[in-house]
Order: sequence, then C-alpha cells, then structure tokens
Amino acid sequence: MDVLILALVAGVIIMLLFAIADRKKKKSEEQPEEEVAPKEKKQLFGKKPKAEEAEKPKKTKKKEPTKKRGPLTQYETNYAEYQLSKAEWLTTIIAVAGLFFLIGIVFYQNAIVGILLSGITFFSPKFRRAQLIVKRKEELSLQFKQALYSLSSSLAAGKSLENAFREVVIDLKLLYPDERTYIIREFELINRKVENGTPIERAVENFAVRSDIDDIQNFSDVITTCKRTGGDLVEVVRRTSTIIGDKLDIQQEITVVVSQKRLESRILNVAPFIMITALSLGSPDYMAPLYEFPGGGPFIMTLAIGVLVFSYWLSQKIMNIKV
Repeated sequence: MDVLILALVAGVIIMLLFAIADRKKKKSEEQPEEEVAPKEKKQLFGKKPKAEEAEKPKKTKKKEPTKKRGPLTQYETNYAEYQLSKAEWLTTIIAVAGLFFLIGIVFYQNAIVGILLSGITFFSPKFRRAQLIVKRKEELSLQFKQALYSLSSSLAAGKSLENAFREVVIDLKLLYPDERTYIIREFELINRKVENGTPIERAVENFAVRSDIDDIQNFSDVITTCKRTGGDLVEVVRRTSTIIGDKLDIQQEITVVVSQKRLESRILNVAPFIMITALSLGSPDYMAPLYEFPGGGPFIMTLAIGVLVFSYWLSQKIMNIKV
C-alpha cells in the first residue's frame, strides 16, 4: 500500500519535471549560442567576408550545412541538430528513470525490477533531442509563413529583393516582440551578410540548408533561379508564398483536428496505470496473484506493458500526418 502511494507521488514529480524542462527549454533555445558585447558585434558585422566559391553543389544528394567559417558563422543555427544542456540532459534522465521505476512498482510491486528498468533511461536523451528538433522546426515553419506574406507584400509594393528582406524584419518584430525569435534572427543574419557583400541568394541558401525544411529549401531554389535567369521575381515569390502558405495552413488544420485525438490517446495510455493502482489499493487480495513469482502473473503484466508500448507507438504513427 505504501509503495503504491510512493509510486503515485513519483508520477506527479515526473510530470512536474517535464513541465519545468519544457519551460526552461523555451527560454534557453531562443538565446544565441554565443553572445558577444554590442561593440564586438558591430566590429564583426563590419568585416567583409572572403569571396565564396561561385559554383553551387549538385542536388543529387541532400545539402549539408557548410563547414566554412566566417565572421557571422557563430550566429548561425543548425536546426537539424540540438545539443542538450546539462540541465535538460539531467532532467530527462531523472524523469524517464522515475517513469520506468514507477512502471516497475505499479506492474510488479518490486523495487529491484523498477531499478533494472530505470537502466533503459540512458537512451532517453537521444529521443528527447529528436523531439526538440522536430518541435523547433515546426515553430520555424510557422514563423517562415508569416515572413513569406510580408516579403510578397513588400515586393508587390515595388521594393527590391534586398530592401524587401529588410522590411520583413520590421514586420516580424511587430508580430513577435521577442527579437530572439528564430525567423527574426535568421532574416537579420541574411541582411547582415548582404551588407557585407554576400549575394542574397547565397545567404538565403545558407539559411535553407541549415533549416533542413523542404519549404524553405524550395523557396531558396526559387530565389536563386529568378536572380540568375531574370524571371518575374514579384509574381514568382507571390505564387510561391501562396503555395507554401496553403501547405502550412493545411498542416496547421490537421494538427488542430488531431490534437483532440492525441489527448485522448494519452489519456488511454495513462488509464491502465490508474486502474491497476486503484485495484491494488482497493482490493490487494484480488491483485495479489498478478505479483506472485513464480507464476503467470508477472508474465501477464509484462505482456500488458508490451501491448501498451505497441498501442502508444501505433497511435503516434497514425497521427503523424505529413502534407
């Protein structure tokens, strides 16, 4: 009885740890990776970068972020990678270890089994990192949609592409008061590179490669093609922004529709823990055969855990709809 109460308390603590970790992550990931004094930033931005190679890599394979260093490289973010901080890594380990220990207590009523299951948690930072990468890309995609609308309006007003990118930053700051927002930092970085003599299509291409997002890479290809062939940039960007914007709108609508089902699936995944705990507290004699070893009880519990894991995996696959 006391063990189950402790298990419930541990479950509440785990939920609080994940909530605190998400809140800290939102604050920490928006900060620049390396901060320098304002004077140093001006000096860096004032330097001219070395000439880059004129030839573009072939599109036979997926583009990789360039390894070439420059005065603005330290401000670039590779959105395909994420480095967990020590606090995030430790919080993930503790939370997942507590979760597996809770599973051992609830399903087996054996602290030793819970400790053994907690050993699996050393693989959890890898999955947490992948989860944060996906979340950051989703935020960047939504912000990029707003940037496209602003860029299309500026080009339609007769402004050049370079001036339109500067106007986009002003418009984005009205939508996102926090200047550390991903898209604001990226467009400011593009403008800085253009001021230092980098062609705008190359600066946009660098952002597209680092973003690892298909829509942004397609937009970069459109900009590069129009600049080289002299196409109608205003019309092309307008149509491109409309197509990409519609695609992102569909993705957002799907997310809203699926969000209710996702919540229901999470409730169903948690329900067995609550039911087993309630039965163990209310009728310990009724549940006793499931915890006796040797016997078939532990095998049944292990099978139940396997079914829960499979149902969780299947629900995530079903609701992961790509456009």
